[in-house]
Amino acid sequence: MKGLLISLIIGLSSITAFAQSTSEPPVQNISPDSTVVYRLFSTRNMYTFIKLNTRNGQMWQVQWGTESKYRFESTLSDVSQVSPAEEKNGRFFLYPTMNTYNFILLDQINGKAWQVQWGKEEERMVIRIY
Repeated sequence: MKGLLISLIIGLSSITAFAQSTSEPPVQNISPDSTVVYRLFSTRNMYTFIKLNTRNGQMWQVQWGTESKYRFESTLSDVSQVSPAEEKNGRFFLYPTMNTYNFILLDQINGKAWQVQWGKEEERMVIRIY
């Protein structure tokens, strides 16, 4: 009986360990208010967020830190994806992917999508998905 209990504990422990080592889908934590102009989207890097202008699709990489040299905001895309007349709060939204550095930007009105890659300045990009 004691051997069966030990085997059961070892078996359950290895199942739990395996479950924790698998890739988990990205978590999206956002404000429920759809009328806001700006949203912060968390990345899998604890220090980095993406700030999105929900009206026109412009984005910035925002990093925080305990020292000022680690705190910054830099442009991912300063290009408006729609004309000023088409801007509307909540129009654009970011969806995380399984890749740490990539998101999908979606125009929720016309369905257009872009691949957004954040990271070091030379690796950043926003590319339309056709």
